[in-house]
Amino acid sequence: MSLSALLAIKPGVTAVIGGGGKTTLLSVLGRELSARGRVALCTTTKIFPFPGLPCAQTAEELARLAGERLICTGTEVPDTGKLTVPQVPIAQLARAFDYVLVEADGSAGRPLKAHAPHEPVIPPEAGNVILVVGASGFGRPVREAAHRPERYAALAGAGVEELVWPAMAAAVVRAEGLHDRVYINQAETPFRLADAKRFAQYMDCPVLAGSLQREEYQIC
Repeated sequence: MSLSALLAIKPGVTAVIGGGGKTTLLSVLGRELSARGRVALCTTTKIFPFPGLPCAQTAEELARLAGERLICTGTEVPDTGKLTVPQVPIAQLARAFDYVLVEADGSAGRPLKAHAPHEPVIPPEAGNVILVVGASGFGRPVREAAHRPERYAALAGAGVEELVWPAMAAAVVRAEGLHDRVYINQAETPFRLADAKRFAQYMDCPVLAGSLQREEYQIC
């Protein structure tokens, strides 16, 4: 079964938040979903353009790409090489495309993430919110595994030097309550897959684990 089917991606707007792997997840889902309809990849924060994909920065450029099934769109951030919020509102994109996939969070490359009050920037049109957890964060100190480690530790009732294990990571995700589903990335070894399954035992939502690089996935 495809990743998009396992994550129950439906037409409309899907937001992806959480730790490392969000951009790759958008790429994989975009390729799969473009076989079913037109797909736009964008952000409400900042991302690098997707290699090999046509990219529209204006409404005019978007119109010129009307024949493309998979594009990215956003506004260039000067001197960074990154894109930010598209000029065309997400609600309008949702009328033009079958699927709009939005990276709605940043994690500074860390596998785990706790959110400041202004985060994540989930568009109101989103009908599905997928939270990414990087399994490489398990067994590492909060300080080095999590973006916003002090916030993460406070939500977990732990210290920043304590090691993150599945029960702690699940407690943080539950405390924030920002997700509809969880995807655990980097579950590429039997040990990490076992950790992912332990994480799922503490959750009351669908949890999927696997490897975006290997394109291997399973329901926990």
